[in-house]
Amino acid sequence: MVIEKAFQNLMKKSPFYAYLLLGVVLKEDNNVKTMSIKFTKNGEILFLYNKKINKKPIWFVESLILHELMHIINQHFRIKPKNNREKKIWDLAMDAAINQYIPELDARSVPLNVLIQEGHGVDNEYMFAAPPPFMINKTAEEYFDWMMKEFEKKGDFDIEALPDSLDDHNFESDLPIEMIIEITKDKVGKAFNMFGKELESGLKQNINISLQKSTLDWETLIRRFSNASIKGDKYRTPLRPNRRYDDQPGWKYEYNSKLAVIVDTSASIIEEELNQFLTEIEKIAKYDSKLLLIQVDQAVTMVTEYSSGKWKDLEIYGGGETNLQPAVDLAQSHNVEGIIIFTDGHVDVPVVKRRVLFVLSSKHNPDFIEDAVRIYGRSSIVILK
Repeated sequence: MVIEKAFQNLMKKSPFYAYLLLGVVLKEDNNVKTMSIKFTKNGEILFLYNKKINKKPIWFVESLILHELMHIINQHFRIKPKNNREKKIWDLAMDAAINQYIPELDARSVPLNVLIQEGHGVDNEYMFAAPPPFMINKTAEEYFDWMMKEFEKKGDFDIEALPDSLDDHNFESDLPIEMIIEITKDKVGKAFNMFGKELESGLKQNINISLQKSTLDWETLIRRFSNASIKGDKYRTPLRPNRRYDDQPGWKYEYNSKLAVIVDTSASIIEEELNQFLTEIEKIAKYDSKLLLIQVDQAVTMVTEYSSGKWKDLEIYGGGETNLQPAVDLAQSHNVEGIIIFTDGHVDVPVVKRRVLFVLSSKHNPDFIEDAVRIYGRSSIVILK
């Protein structure tokens, strides 16, 4: 069959895709449009396909398989549209994010801005969506946000007039979403570590960003860093019985979290990024009331204790070159157990001897990610949208 031949061709062409296709099971299902993905309770990845695609050219079937793999790489199964209107936009946004990395589809694609301007697709059996020429190498989330803004400008635009997606985006699963993320992220991560160097730069950056998508909320992240605590003040409490004397209150220790937050305030950080950083620091403060906040450009510019709501009176100092190491050294001299560093990554990765989490702005330096992952592991990076 053509689909089996297409699988074999792809496995010969690229060790990266070959690794991802190992263990993928093909299953005919004529209820799907062309092809779709299903995750079974045994952790298998099924590619459901309509038998009619065996009558299509080999380049089309190969491209379709790559298209499905890209859905997995980009974790598009995490996207949950609120309604049919949003689903239509999400479908095109996901396809645009993917097709730009598949030459055969990219060459035959219609840019999203043209689709919105004309209000419909081509008359061919299949329509391939592409990014606007001024927005290449972006994510589905970014294309979705851009399309929503464009539709707001147009007011009464008939979204239903837009063409359908190339494939089904149902992403069926017999497993919880957390398990799917763990299975797919592990497989893509291993393939990328072994064979990622052969990929073109835009795709490498796309996969890197996808692998760093946080699956944890801030409460979980902060709990991870706050677990190591030190004993603070000791006080008596009637709520804790005295082990030696029944009629006496017991002693209880107040535990103080040992968490430092470092903010890069160098000249490369724009106001939008600083606002983004402060918003996230405020979230952290709600879970950990005793933060050591350190501002740094090429040297430490300010040190203070931060608590929830303090952003209103917080002065920002900096604007010079960037060197995170002085702030890290200062934090470690305070005997902290965890350090969270907010930066755009246009700086060398510092040497950290404590548990560390780098929180990068959306306008980050991708080279910083590669270096940080190599030194501290993939769990050391979170990228803000």
